[in-house]
Amino acid sequence: MKKLFFTFLAVSIGFVSCKNSSTSKEAYTVENSTDANGYAYESVSNDPTGTRKYTLENGLTVYLSQNRTEPKIQTFIPVRAGSVYDPADNTGLAHYLEHMLFKGSDEFGTQDWEAEKVLLDSISNLYEQHKSETDIDKKKEIYQLIDKVSNDASKISIANEYDKMVGALGAQGTNAWTWHEETVYVNKIPSNALEKWLHLESERFSQLVLRIFHTELEAVYEEFNRGQDSDFRRASYAMGDLLFPTHPYGQQTTIGTSEHLKNPSMVAIHNYFEKYYVPNNMAVILVGDLDFEETIKMVDATFGKFEYEEVEHPTRPTEEPLANAVEAEVFGPENERVNIAFRADAIGSEDEMKVVLIDMLLNNSAAGLIDLNLNKQQLVQNAGSYTQFLNDYGAHYFYGNPKSGQTLEEVKDLILEQIEEIKKGNFEDWLVDAVINDLKLSQMRNYEDASNLAYDLVNTFVHFQDWKDRISMFDRMKDLTKEDIVAFANEFYKDNYAVVYKRQGEPSNVVKVENPGITPIELNRDKKSEFMASFEQMETPNLEPVFVNYEEAISTDEVSDIELAFVENPQNDLMEFNIIFDMGSDNDKLLPIALDYLKYIGTNTMSAEDVSKEFYKLGVDYGVRVNNDRTIVYLNGLRENLDKGLALLENLWDNAQADKEAFDKYVLKIAKGREDTKSNKGAILWTGLFNYGMYGEESSLRDIYTIAELKAMNPDDLVNLVKELKSYKHRFFYYGNNVNEAKDAIVANHIVEGLKDYPPKKEYVKLETGDNVFFTNYDMVQAELVFLGKGDTFDPSKMAATNVFNSYFGSGISSIVFQEIRESKSLAYSAFSAHMMASKAGDPNYTYAYVGTQANKLNEAVDAMLDLMNNMPEAEENFNSAKEATLNKMAAARTTKQDIFWSYERMKKRGISENNGEEIYNSVKDMELADLSSFFKENISGTEYNVMVVGNKNDLDINALEKLGKVKELDVDYLFNYETPPPIKD
Repeated sequence: MKKLFFTFLAVSIGFVSCKNSSTSKEAYTVENSTDANGYAYESVSNDPTGTRKYTLENGLTVYLSQNRTEPKIQTFIPVRAGSVYDPADNTGLAHYLEHMLFKGSDEFGTQDWEAEKVLLDSISNLYEQHKSETDIDKKKEIYQLIDKVSNDASKISIANEYDKMVGALGAQGTNAWTWHEETVYVNKIPSNALEKWLHLESERFSQLVLRIFHTELEAVYEEFNRGQDSDFRRASYAMGDLLFPTHPYGQQTTIGTSEHLKNPSMVAIHNYFEKYYVPNNMAVILVGDLDFEETIKMVDATFGKFEYEEVEHPTRPTEEPLANAVEAEVFGPENERVNIAFRADAIGSEDEMKVVLIDMLLNNSAAGLIDLNLNKQQLVQNAGSYTQFLNDYGAHYFYGNPKSGQTLEEVKDLILEQIEEIKKGNFEDWLVDAVINDLKLSQMRNYEDASNLAYDLVNTFVHFQDWKDRISMFDRMKDLTKEDIVAFANEFYKDNYAVVYKRQGEPSNVVKVENPGITPIELNRDKKSEFMASFEQMETPNLEPVFVNYEEAISTDEVSDIELAFVENPQNDLMEFNIIFDMGSDNDKLLPIALDYLKYIGTNTMSAEDVSKEFYKLGVDYGVRVNNDRTIVYLNGLRENLDKGLALLENLWDNAQADKEAFDKYVLKIAKGREDTKSNKGAILWTGLFNYGMYGEESSLRDIYTIAELKAMNPDDLVNLVKELKSYKHRFFYYGNNVNEAKDAIVANHIVEGLKDYPPKKEYVKLETGDNVFFTNYDMVQAELVFLGKGDTFDPSKMAATNVFNSYFGSGISSIVFQEIRESKSLAYSAFSAHMMASKAGDPNYTYAYVGTQANKLNEAVDAMLDLMNNMPEAEENFNSAKEATLNKMAAARTTKQDIFWSYERMKKRGISENNGEEIYNSVKDMELADLSSFFKENISGTEYNVMVVGNKNDLDINALEKLGKVKELDVDYLFNYETPPPIKD
């Protein structure tokens, strides 16, 4: 099913197919209890998550839930303060404050707080002068003073101490986000580090210190520039403006305006923090391997010290109903798209439940009306829908991409026609039950992941919801009849929608600014605050790594003379069944095209739409994954329906019927997909240019059929290729319980004999790198650049050093690259580097680095990155943190569920016969900074790089690029080896 914009999770939940949908409804009631230590909490009867909600004396909300899958805890600290809380004259404030919460407090991030505070107060005063000054030249003079004093202050500060400490704990996913109504701080930590993490976080939120301010502000402006290069954001902002003409949802963006970002007020940021970052407006959410009673005591001992403060949430405008359709259009270089939205009532309303259900009736990725009538029949390039519900309002969103020669207005009309079908009741009776069951199936899947539950609890808190109402929504949904749905649809979906046409063309209102010329600040890597020194001395319970024994964890057998690998699912009644062919597109480049065509055709007795409906009724998904050396045909869903699902798949496989009309549409779809790829800068850089930098002209990416060649093909040949696939050697992997059922299903349905060897594989040679700059022109504000250097052949003995190097040098907020490029010099919002070990024995490793920045900073960013790539700064404290982080992450890592099999497959592909995790762990334990330095000199320093650049030719200094190598501008059609025909029309 499609990914929902909300998640509800379950450990064990009954699920039946729509043929037996009379499931009993659970009784959900709030129960008040007191734990062994006297802490009162709420829980909900029949809550499969077992979540407890505590409220401390100071008003702090604490959600706790247990998940013992791995010794980790997903942590979220949400604050009910997002961009709609921003003052109208300081938009972007909440988001910028989020960035500053990573800079430390008066206790850490500083060598001498009293001395530093004097300078920070001076900087704050200068920013107030800068904000009020209207003369441009005088503003520049004040900014130069800000830059000077900031540089002086940086000699006292210590950059990235928070990231070093939390990283050393073994935290993963350290980040934060700001949106309309919330700012949320994220970590996933080893369970033995909980007490230290709480100690650190409580100090972090105890006091706001705006140090390293102006460089971080420039990084946020680079984030603003990234948004200017996003057509998705352009269209999203236009839609918000139409739906919410007076409400901050549509009138204030999270990133803020350019004018406000360039004229910040540190005083306003402090006031905002004092007003909203108080315990009764915050929550601590912990889901994972924890003990309820011990955990709440630790939370109270740290966050319980914060003082309660009255919070007044702003009153926001009430929108008038949309009396008629409203529209707007935006322009940009990316592919065209139409967006439609109907405004709804807020989260927790009756609107939410009904709109969510209708959304799935329309688009569930299998049997919805949009799925069957538009996508399956290829009447549009693609279309879909989703819902979004916030504190004041919600909305039902629709999107559609046109086929070649199709107008956006035509796509809009086709989508609206599907809504009309709902209003007329033109959908089958079984679909409502099937959709609700599909949602329950999604619950079951999501419950396997602690992060999903934690995220749902964030939404519950931020949106002032009761947990009981969130987990009971699907049960309440069962009360809705088809008549209820149709009546609501006729009342809700009228000519009261907003539509945004995102067309190709030159964008308007693009803001370009000069490079402010920031003096690099001091990082003081060799310094350490007293708080950090004390933090490092805090002891944590021992957590030993566990290395899976693949021979014991994976059972093997033969069924019908074909190998079957089996991993048991101990958690629920879901299954995954894979038919694996160790051949792929390099064996036959027509194979992925033929297998993708399969979803648009049926059999001699079933249409393509009928096939999708039958799978959906069973609660089983089917699909195909093809890469260069492997093809997997899979089923996943309800274990009880594996036999029926496999029978349905085999029937389609054996009896598929070519359809010339469907094939012609399919070729047009491929042609339009290629056109869309050419307008996607991410695809141009990370697929086209990256591949060209690795292989040159002879690559599988460029070894493709032309559209003319595809049009000339006989679709019967594609169908025959699909059918022939079964005759090649293959094997099975089953994840589930009751393996005997799987064996019986295979014997009954998968009939093959005399399996053939694979056709020969075409080899593509990875070229040597160096002295080349490959450039593709694209209309954008930023420029993005990737260095790619070919290294030695894969050697498993270097895996330990690679892990530590990537943590130390190029990955994460406290890495050397991030500190130098962003933190010190403010040359980019995003900069990273990694040594990428080959996934296959005998293949070469690569080192790569990325910088995305405005074009007038690119030369400085390139020089800084190249210097780092050849002269790695050696910092003992950073190394120790990176080493400890690597060890703690390995200790908390657990290979479970399906990944037991797939990790074993990856290991074998690298030529490793036994789990070498313990060997890597011990090697990391023994590493010293000198070892890392030697690794760098032997594997990174001196590497010759190909350089790939995407950017606006008019803004780039081509002469500067020529210093990096011979510049070759690659036309996007040449890059992907596409022909350039006139538009293809039906």
